[in-house]
Amino acid sequence: MDYEEFSKAISRDRELEMSAAFPVLMRKVYLWMTLALVITGFTAYYVASSPQIAAMLFTNQILFWGLVIAELALVIGLSAAINKLSLPVATLMFVLYSVINGATLSLIFFTYSSTSIMNVFFITAGTFAGMALFGYFTKTDLSAMGKILMMALLGIIIATIVNIFTKSAGLESILNYLGVLVFVGLTAYDSQKIKQMLLTAPDAGE
Repeated sequence: MDYEEFSKAISRDRELEMSAAFPVLMRKVYLWMTLALVITGFTAYYVASSPQIAAMLFTNQILFWGLVIAELALVIGLSAAINKLSLPVATLMFVLYSVINGATLSLIFFTYSSTSIMNVFFITAGTFAGMALFGYFTKTDLSAMGKILMMALLGIIIATIVNIFTKSAGLESILNYLGVLVFVGLTAYDSQKIKQMLLTAPDAGE
């Protein structure tokens, strides 16, 4: 076997290895996401079911916005340092983010009915699954789109904070629709990014 044939054989073996590893990797990704949803859901329900905690959270603006800022800080911190963090530290930050997210989202139980919340949950889950599959199977490079979407997300966050003071119903509606579009795009981008990370990894191990 000459060098060219050897290289092709190695390439085929690696491709088969990655093809087998990718479904396992994605199952783990979705398992972690499911865990985060469960933690967030139970936290939101617990806070909404406790009049004392709910009153303390939503009448104390400093506490509420402190949690919102902490949530954003955790996202930024995890994104920036994910390759440097140990598994226990990353897991702890991930769980802490899920808990804080649940506390801040508990407000929806006071605003919407349980039926509405469940309908939106299943619509969101279906949309997420569809865009994740699109990100995996599409041949289009979504790298440039990911950068644009991250800038758009930053703009939405800033506009949302400004709208807290201006209280514009029209701007709120626009931000809601833009938020859906941005996160739909980010779902496809992240799925493709996970696939590319696996393909460029030295091996298909843990």
